Amino acid sequence: MRTLAAPLLAWALVASPAPPAPSAPPRSALKVDIPFTRYVLRNGLVVILHEDHSLPQVVVNLWYHVGSKDERPGRTGFAHLFEHLMFMGSKHVPYDLAKGAGLFDLIMEAQGGENNADTETDRTSYYESGPPRLLETFLWLEADRLATLPDVIDQVKVDRQRRIVQNERRQSIENRPYGKVELVVPAEMFPATHPYGHPVIGSHADLEAATAADVRAFFRTHYTPSNASLVVAGDFDPESARTLIEKYLGWIPASAPPAPPLPGPPVRLSATKRRTLTDKVELPRSYLIYHAPAEYADGSAECQVLAAVLGEGKSSRLERSLRIQKQLVQEIEVVYERRRLGGLFYVIATARPGHSLDEIEQALDAEIKSLREQAPTPAELERAVASLEMAFAQSLEPVLGRAERLHHYEYAFGDPGRVGWDLARLRKVTTAGVQAWARQALDPGARLMLRVVPEPGKGRP
Repeated sequence: MRTLAAPLLAWALVASPAPPAPSAPPRSALKVDIPFTRYVLRNGLVVILHEDHSLPQVVVNLWYHVGSKDERPGRTGFAHLFEHLMFMGSKHVPYDLAKGAGLFDLIMEAQGGENNADTETDRTSYYESGPPRLLETFLWLEADRLATLPDVIDQVKVDRQRRIVQNERRQSIENRPYGKVELVVPAEMFPATHPYGHPVIGSHADLEAATAADVRAFFRTHYTPSNASLVVAGDFDPESARTLIEKYLGWIPASAPPAPPLPGPPVRLSATKRRTLTDKVELPRSYLIYHAPAEYADGSAECQVLAAVLGEGKSSRLERSLRIQKQLVQEIEVVYERRRLGGLFYVIATARPGHSLDEIEQALDAEIKSLREQAPTPAELERAVASLEMAFAQSLEPVLGRAERLHHYEYAFGDPGRVGWDLARLRKVTTAGVQAWARQALDPGARLMLRVVPEPGKGRP
């Protein structure tokens, strides 16, 4: 998703009042606040207002609490397909199929605005950004497609966007180096019946089966005011914004939100799974993938720190050992992917020419075993928390970043004001806690070991 430059939020680094032990560097507390006002329209739409007059910019960010987790069998990819269809025109903002252009983009771009959207497993996000005078235009555009899109969706539009999505799958996943992993991991790590058991992009077969009637039914189920939240952020007058929001969005009829998917008990592999893919790549790559806590669940903060200890920066364990000292890998990456119904923990190593994946995986396992057997040092913990705090602060620099953060907390807790709580979780992590979750999450007997190797004759020696 595109982000917009904006001034830094004000935060303070406050020295610890008590001198720390010699073995532990002094800690500082990052103080971050996102002021907001929250209220709910009669139709159930949650509205969150965040003022920031430091730049002449306003952002309208609308989340629908629907993602690939909400798709039914045989209709995967619908949430992402619908993201595309939302730009195919509405009753009063038509789309010209012959010219391949829609008024939605033209109206705002002519006045200095921009827009974009993205779909994930758990939600779909739409935003508009531009000068404050466009606030009313943004709200009108969002309201018109929420209220009237099913009236103008037909099979021609569905067919057009289906082809675009299928081409996106080919270009950005199937023909991107190592992209096939994105299609394989969901089915390997989750049962077919789990909401995360298929990729967000969906399958070609399911996209081919989509009809206009299917799309309209999906919209009426999930695109409702009570299944959404709206953040207006930036340079605006709150009373005027309230009046405009009520005018354009308050009249849309209420309807019950859809029932959430039932994920069942937490998923855990009972044994090590092995899979090898061939791809048009020059260097082989190894993925060690583990189940991990869901977003904001017990252990999620420890797993964030664990990922940073292992793979964040040149001083991290895997970077220092495998890339700098032993020179086994071209690059190393550790990712803790947090989602609402369950997380995944990735250790990804791309081989340096002349080294095998067997050699690299043995070295990875040795480092992970060391962390499972002995807690990280206080210095390692401090560096990891500091890097996470910096990333956290940087994510809040753009106005859109703050809008998205407010949405995250609203969706997870019904409380947008969790930013301080979220940051404090990291400061409560201990070295013993990181070790405990390394033992629990990074189980060598419960993981997917996925290799991507060059097609015959394509790789580097």
